[in-house]
Amino acid sequence: MNSVSVIIPAFNEEEPIAGVVREVSATKIPADIIVVDNGSTDQTANRAREAGARVVKAPRGYGRACAAGVTALRPESEIVVFLDGDGSDCPELMNQLVDPIVAEKYDFVIGSRTRGRREQGSMNLQQIVSGRIAGWLMSILYGVRYTDMCPFRAIRRATLEKLGMREQTYGWNLEMQMKAARAGLRILEVPVNHRRRAGGESKVSGTVRGTFVAGARIFATFIRIAAEKRPQMNTD
Repeated sequence: MNSVSVIIPAFNEEEPIAGVVREVSATKIPADIIVVDNGSTDQTANRAREAGARVVKAPRGYGRACAAGVTALRPESEIVVFLDGDGSDCPELMNQLVDPIVAEKYDFVIGSRTRGRREQGSMNLQQIVSGRIAGWLMSILYGVRYTDMCPFRAIRRATLEKLGMREQTYGWNLEMQMKAARAGLRILEVPVNHRRRAGGESKVSGTVRGTFVAGARIFATFIRIAAEKRPQMNTD
């Protein structure tokens, strides 16, 4: 099987992170698990390391954490899975993301929380509506319809490197989706289950300020990518 790496950005997630790492380890997919400590002031890094993850550090910023995880990939890594460190994603569904890429049917597979089963309170109205609106706008721009900006996703490493990701904040996920659609990648969206976070406080939906800042970053990312010229990209 293709070599798989799992990147888990985490900022002050000492309560759920060990459980997340153990859930990833419990899947039937042998994977290199990378937890990116995104400037935590608690025991996130130690808990992740004790659970068996490889820990790297990155300055604050969700996109910076994802990029640091990509930089830390081992040479043999071929497929990259991203998921959150708060316990809301369901690692047992990783096969649904990875298998279509291994079979060479798709280049990019993204989960949709809005199409899957959601635990009550796991997503707020702003997250659901913003994902739908962004998906609708991308269908107009690129002819690809997403229903969510779910962080739980998988992509072939070589393909990811060709996208030229550079967003440093919460806009990273949207940037990947937009650039993947713009590049004409073979994209699959699959329903995934979603849970309430397993501990700690959400950095996005947990506060009014967090929701506003994340929304502003995502909106700015959309405008920037939409204004860029469509590059030619060879996905072979």
